[in-house]
Amino acid sequence: MNLPNKITILRVFMIPLFLIFFLVPNIPYGNLIAAIIFITASFTDFIDGYIARKYHLVTNFGKFADPLADKLLVSAALICFVQLQLVPAWIIIVIISREFIISGFRLVASDNGVVIAASYWGKFKTTSQMIMCILLIINLDYPFFNVLELVFTYLALALTVISLVDYLYKNRTVLSENK
Repeated sequence: MNLPNKITILRVFMIPLFLIFFLVPNIPYGNLIAAIIFITASFTDFIDGYIARKYHLVTNFGKFADPLADKLLVSAALICFVQLQLVPAWIIIVIISREFIISGFRLVASDNGVVIAASYWGKFKTTSQMIMCILLIINLDYPFFNVLELVFTYLALALTVISLVDYLYKNRTVLSENK
């Protein structure tokens, strides 16, 4: 197993640690530690991809496990936000549903021999979701931060929908029966 794949697996193992520090009450600095774990795990996504591309270490396992690890990490945080009543469930359902739709769409595209690159809208969506997650994990109870959390939650929601529509529109021929 190569280094990028080991880093991806490490990201998956960081999820339970994140959950413990984020959800177990009365752990001193639990939210801060959870935020550091989340940020570190998110950063490993950049690192493993960079190493895999730079050193030509891209594998089928990595192509499968890397996006799965990302979705597991973000989905875990999003579901925690519902449990802790930080974000309404319907927003989280929309965000997670987009990920299922895109994953299914990529499977169909792959079966047709089509590789679909991430768009700028998708990158903006991911960035806004990561910032939203970090703000909600830290969850500073000050008016400025409460507004910032709200702004990034609705920005992430809007970019989630925009990136989905953009993705489906640009790749609409993938679902065509005339192939």
